[in-house]
Amino acid sequence: MSGPGFSSTAPFETHVVLNQPPPFAGRQLWTDDAALMEAVHREGAAAFVPRLAQYGALAGDELYRLGFDANRDRPRLRTHDAQGHRIDTVEFHPAYHQLMTAAKAHGVAGLSWHEPQPGAHVARAALSYLHHQAEAGTSCPLTMTHAAVAVLRSQPNLAEWARKAAAPVYDPRDVPVADKAGITLGMGMTEKQGGSDVRANTTRAEPIDGERYRLVGHKWFFSAPMCDGFLVLAQAPGGLTCLLMPRRLADGDRNAFRLVRLKDKLGDWANASSEVEFCGAQAWRVGEEGRGVATIIGMVMMTRLDCMLGAAAEMRMALAQALHHARYRRTFGRLLVEHPLMANVLADLALESEAATVLSMRIARAVDRASFDAGEAALARLGTALGKYWVCKRAATFVNEAQECLGGAGYVEESMLPRLYRQAPLNSIWEGSGNIQCLDVLRALAREPETLAALQGELSAVADRDARYAAALQRWVTTPAPEESQARMFCERTVLLLQAALLLRARSPVADAFIRSRLGGEHGWVFGTLPAGLDLSEILARALP
Repeated sequence: MSGPGFSSTAPFETHVVLNQPPPFAGRQLWTDDAALMEAVHREGAAAFVPRLAQYGALAGDELYRLGFDANRDRPRLRTHDAQGHRIDTVEFHPAYHQLMTAAKAHGVAGLSWHEPQPGAHVARAALSYLHHQAEAGTSCPLTMTHAAVAVLRSQPNLAEWARKAAAPVYDPRDVPVADKAGITLGMGMTEKQGGSDVRANTTRAEPIDGERYRLVGHKWFFSAPMCDGFLVLAQAPGGLTCLLMPRRLADGDRNAFRLVRLKDKLGDWANASSEVEFCGAQAWRVGEEGRGVATIIGMVMMTRLDCMLGAAAEMRMALAQALHHARYRRTFGRLLVEHPLMANVLADLALESEAATVLSMRIARAVDRASFDAGEAALARLGTALGKYWVCKRAATFVNEAQECLGGAGYVEESMLPRLYRQAPLNSIWEGSGNIQCLDVLRALAREPETLAALQGELSAVADRDARYAAALQRWVTTPAPEESQARMFCERTVLLLQAALLLRARSPVADAFIRSRLGGEHGWVFGTLPAGLDLSEILARALP
């Protein structure tokens, strides 16, 4: 347009981008995380550092980007093909398969088993922690695959399944296990009427011969339905029994189960969860009839550890996102991180994140040594329940606080934080919600004296390093055993002591601030209420380079 007051070359720019942080992707999630690096060395996995550094670079860049695609295009269930044949197939975005390929190749699902050496479980835990920061949904089948090996490898007739589950190979084809070098495994435990009370399951396991059964019934949560096999709990003649149900039979035929629908979940969008009906599906018994719960105990310990690791990873990524933003965003004449109140919030989050990481890695070491050290086995038994309860419970509030650091930008999908916020409640619910964990802690302490001895040993080892910690420990020691209604309060106080002890043991620079705030009463009910006199800049410098 031309004429008075108009010019074809006049600028019409109305939008200039200013005061925005650079993109987050491209970070090295391993070298950025001092607490993780120190913990891996301290807990005996220094030999694995080069591959952890390699995966930290991959997770902070390529896998981070793939995570957005895998969550944007959710899995789709196709029950029938164009000709009307039943196929029960779940289709995923290609990014999902790329994420799974990378994770399996680097040992996220099997390093502990295919390279069994001291520290392997700690290194595998660190790999899981790094992977979960990039994309959490794929962690579900990876966790179940890793945990299932603990059960299957003790069953001679299922040795091929255990070996291929541990193998660093991902093969998404829907073909028999014999045709694959690597497989994934899912779980079908809970039913509509039972939930966490798996003894209320009604699915039947009808014997075919000494090891094979036919399954008839349903599962209300059937996780990762495109896996090659599933560990299922069902009622056999001898009682609740664990069974391995293959997706494909040896002759290539589909096993007799039907996927009813995919769950429309709050989060965890990249991963498919389903409801299933068993119509005479063949399965192999794992362990003894009637000993289903006892059979899966080792697997439960592994999955609880991964719940804790996942929540710690979500905290770590949320903290990194918030701190990255605050170091570039200017408000009221200075950087956001330079405002004292914002620094208090970020430093408080940093304390919580480091304590969660340190606890998770210590329990991973206990799992690593459990097979030959009774004290470590007892600590693993107790620590996985305590840690799953507390770390998972803290994650959702933590992520929401990190969102506030970004303001409205933390509420839109271009940011990773909405995905983290949807994901955060999952780990507190999966594998037994909070009450289940607390009751399990009380049960272990009452019935297994070795668990109390292991815990007391861990707590008392550093009692001479901090007077406030020693006073809190003394209060804990003299507190009577709680009744059921007080189980949550007891577990909270216990796990805070344990986190403080581990920070002292690590000689972490944040130990003093953690003890003052979490044990010394110098803290409110929300993040950002650290006491005066702390060097917040030192805490933040440690949290993210």
